[in-house]
Amino acid sequence: MNNKIAQQAPPKAKPYELRDAKLNGLLLRVQPSGVKTWYLEFERGKRIRLGRLSSMGHSEAVEAAKNALGPYWAGTDPRIERQKRKQVSTFGDFIDEHYADWAAAHQKTATATIKRLKVSFSKFLNMPMATISPLDMERWRAQRMKDGVKTNTVNRDITAIKAALNRAVEWELIAVNPIAKVKKAREDKEVRVRYLDEAEEHRLRSQLKKREQEAREARERTNQWRRDRKMEPLPSLHAFPFTDHLMPMVLLSINTGMRRGELFDLKWSHVNFDRRIVTVSAQTAKSRRTRHIPLNAEAFETLKAWRSQCDLGNSRVFESEDGARFDNVNSSWKKLLEDAKIADFRWHDMRHHFASRLAMGAVDLNTIRELLGHSDYGMTLRYAHLAPEHRREAVEVLDKPRPHLKIVATK
Repeated sequence: MNNKIAQQAPPKAKPYELRDAKLNGLLLRVQPSGVKTWYLEFERGKRIRLGRLSSMGHSEAVEAAKNALGPYWAGTDPRIERQKRKQVSTFGDFIDEHYADWAAAHQKTATATIKRLKVSFSKFLNMPMATISPLDMERWRAQRMKDGVKTNTVNRDITAIKAALNRAVEWELIAVNPIAKVKKAREDKEVRVRYLDEAEEHRLRSQLKKREQEAREARERTNQWRRDRKMEPLPSLHAFPFTDHLMPMVLLSINTGMRRGELFDLKWSHVNFDRRIVTVSAQTAKSRRTRHIPLNAEAFETLKAWRSQCDLGNSRVFESEDGARFDNVNSSWKKLLEDAKIADFRWHDMRHHFASRLAMGAVDLNTIRELLGHSDYGMTLRYAHLAPEHRREAVEVLDKPRPHLKIVATK
């Protein structure tokens, strides 16, 4: 069975069931009303409801069935385990006992999502899930807006809690989502597109080079101090293409448009020097889709030089001094911007800079979308205004002579 077969199964005069050919016990019950529900029959005459097809696809039903079979294989009746789950009452218990584990397995941003739910909705943690009302949400929203929280942040919070409670419904912990009708607030749809102008990019690059030179000179002063005291000098930084991670990270960001997290997770196995391509794997991409980014000359030479000074045993392209994954570069990035006299520019804006340069270079928006890994074409449209020549060429079509049209003078 697959989603297509399940979706196309027609309702009949009497209920009937379709059984999965691969997972024994998984079945889809089709009602005369057209309602289709997944069940797991773990013994003859013993079954549990998994969820409706409208909210649970075939692959999710398979996963839910396997999770339910775990207790059965361990000698516990899945119905007893399901009854225990129904005893979870408060929103906080739900997060800790069920949702956090599910998010960790299915969401790249699980840690941030759980933190958002616990911090933003702390007043709801001790409330029974079914009693969180739309009025509670409106009061919460009003207080957040009064506290100066931005509308888009409040809307992301609402999306997060509604998604969590939808899962509680699917897992039959509550009958309905009590805040399903709560809508997000209207917000200004003007999306920020901050990129560097030529002067700013020049200052950024100049400051990166200056930072490198200062680090090398500082190392030489340190080594002279050590020699004066008969101590073994440290390796000279003049022997390396870069003094630390910052310059190669920045150059790679503005030439590939990779997100910061994607850069932190990038492995050398994802870099193909022969084909000059870097791959962002589905496991690390925000969209959960693998994409391939060709390397221009600067990005290629940067990675090649950085590789030459890295420990060959490193699996990640960028590792912290203790060999762990980078979690932030905020301090060095902030100082770099201050020294370069660049204001209101985030690390993520280097991604906008990459896309903006492509748009201004007449690269078509669909190609930009593919390089950025946008799942929604609307996200890429924010760069459309940066390619005015395309619009001008479009409307100039109207100026072309049309001989089949005759202008008739009126008296």
